[in-house]
Amino acid sequence: MERKRIYLCLAHMSDEGLEQKYIQEAFDTNWVVPLGPNVDGFEKDLETFVSDVRGVKEEGRYESFSKRVVALSSGTAAVHLALLNCGVGPGDEVITQSFTFCASAHPVTYLGATPVFIDSEPDTWNMDPVLMEEAIKDRIAKTGKKPKAIVPVALYGMPYRIDEIMEIADRYGIPVVEDAAEGFGSRYKGRVLGTFGKYGVLSFNGNKMITTSGGGALITANDAEWREIMMYATQYRESYPYYQHEKIGYNYRMSNICAGIGRGQMTVAEDHLAHHRHVQKMYEELLADVNGIHVHAQPNTGEYDSNYWLCTITLDPELRIKGQENAYKTIVTGAVGGAAGVIHVASSPTTDCQPNDNVEALREFMNQANIEARPLWKPMHKQPVYASAPAYVNGVSEALFKIGMCLPSGPCVSEDDVKYIVETIKSAIE
Repeated sequence: MERKRIYLCLAHMSDEGLEQKYIQEAFDTNWVVPLGPNVDGFEKDLETFVSDVRGVKEEGRYESFSKRVVALSSGTAAVHLALLNCGVGPGDEVITQSFTFCASAHPVTYLGATPVFIDSEPDTWNMDPVLMEEAIKDRIAKTGKKPKAIVPVALYGMPYRIDEIMEIADRYGIPVVEDAAEGFGSRYKGRVLGTFGKYGVLSFNGNKMITTSGGGALITANDAEWREIMMYATQYRESYPYYQHEKIGYNYRMSNICAGIGRGQMTVAEDHLAHHRHVQKMYEELLADVNGIHVHAQPNTGEYDSNYWLCTITLDPELRIKGQENAYKTIVTGAVGGAAGVIHVASSPTTDCQPNDNVEALREFMNQANIEARPLWKPMHKQPVYASAPAYVNGVSEALFKIGMCLPSGPCVSEDDVKYIVETIKSAIE
């Protein structure tokens, strides 16, 4: 009998079926629109969740606080509206992380601005604050104006060096938009990611910590900002008995149906977070003695609390994998992760920046064993679409992209699945 396929990260519904309950209520009351009781309830649940401070509390930034949340159609929409409300427009520049998914950078271009890519530091794999400040100084010197915003990213759920980033941002007077799309529930010094900067971004895609099937949210500081974001998310209409528009708005509001799923998911959010962290610990323990394989983990300082949305490993370049001689010999015809099966067929099986042959061989070996694995995000400064964008690099993200891989970690991944994945990795090594 063929073993079930183990996917990288798929959401799991609550055992009580609360998602179906809220969805049914939406149908029963005819709230099948992008507003309604589920949207309101989901936003309130999120506001309670992100405003909960645990563990370490310090004077100032880490004292108790409250945030407002706007539920939107996607995390990308949240990035877009956050940048819009930061005043980003044509001719501006936005500092953003290079080692990430494209949704952090594309909204910059939607607004006619230019992303300025910053490489990573080796501990968290996130934006290097030292390099970030060098870039700010250089952009001011070259353009005569400072960047309009800074977008750090919680790569695979790992908290960024937010203290250092915020200190530099505050010193230069640049607003921070935290892209915590992969970092739902991750904390730094007891505080949820997305609550440090001017805005915070969450994602509820089908592969995230909790899901609304598709969707996202924007965390804001107060009622006034919440109101303005809400206006932009609903076509920015004025208070007349007819439709009058004085600013360009967007159709970005989350539907009442999707929000119903989200309300049910909030009841299992803590369980999902605990499960991901447990899977990470299992990988660390089971792969500890496997030569040539290294599990990436958070800095051991007591400040970081990653959700481990995806568990990641790196392979020593000299590690030999079965079938490695056949790596990149054929063009991929199906999407590898995250693209919903929609791809543009490549003209060549290789590019000038790709994972090492042993990484691709291990991905294919695991695929044949019905295990979905994925390369790390290809750095944005190496993407053809951003070839002309300014980039401040130190080689870290390119080096990690060559040797790194994501392993399954979602709520549907059992302890037996993790053991099978590890045994498959061991059997793949020559």
